[in-house]
Amino acid sequence: MPVLSQEQKSFFEKEGYLVIENMLDKTEVDYYSNLYRSFLNNSINASRYRSDLSGGDGKTEKITQIMVPSKLVPELLQKPIHKKSLEIAKILMGDDIELDFDMLINKAPNTNTITPWHQDAAYWIAMPDKRAASCWVAIDHAYKENGCMWYTPKSHLSSILPHVQTGNKGALKCEGSEENSVFIELQPGSCVFHQGGTLHYSRGNSTGEHRRALITNFRPAAMIALEREQGVDHTGDRAVKTKM
Repeated sequence: MPVLSQEQKSFFEKEGYLVIENMLDKTEVDYYSNLYRSFLNNSINASRYRSDLSGGDGKTEKITQIMVPSKLVPELLQKPIHKKSLEIAKILMGDDIELDFDMLINKAPNTNTITPWHQDAAYWIAMPDKRAASCWVAIDHAYKENGCMWYTPKSHLSSILPHVQTGNKGALKCEGSEENSVFIELQPGSCVFHQGGTLHYSRGNSTGEHRRALITNFRPAAMIALEREQGVDHTGDRAVKTKM
């Protein structure tokens, strides 16, 4: 069972994010790296749930998003990322917290395409209980040049900003700035939790390697039930545009 200090829990509540180093060991990282490769090269057919967050021309994926990978590989639910991140999410937000959905996001090499500033809550339906957190796990070394995450501290304490959609059904975006934000570089197997209202973005990947992340998302069980009642299951029909 993961152990968090009161200082860590307070930091998450006040600042809106929290870094957890070395959640996975090397053997576990290798498992996810191999599985991730199968998703990207479509050995595991995820076309129904696949899209390009860059909203580009439809010819080449720059920021590959694959929703709900655990629907295609159910064993993921019993693997370390899902189990450990759920335990931590419960510590941070309460025992009624459960997994809502998971996803893969990869920045392809030499694409140099930003993920725009946004708040995750802008994607979601309005819910009376707004507790929510995402766990962003680095599968590769994440750093400035390949698109590590940037967060604006305390931004979750204000109202959700106006968002607009980018390009061809691309990601949502709003106003944000690196000037009042912090960047989080992570080694493979380390992660960062952030709240649903925390403003964040990442630079493009200007390197020759992939920048892969697996994300688990959590909220109260009652709010997940409310989503499902309204037809929200975080899936959709997608099209594969490129392979790893």
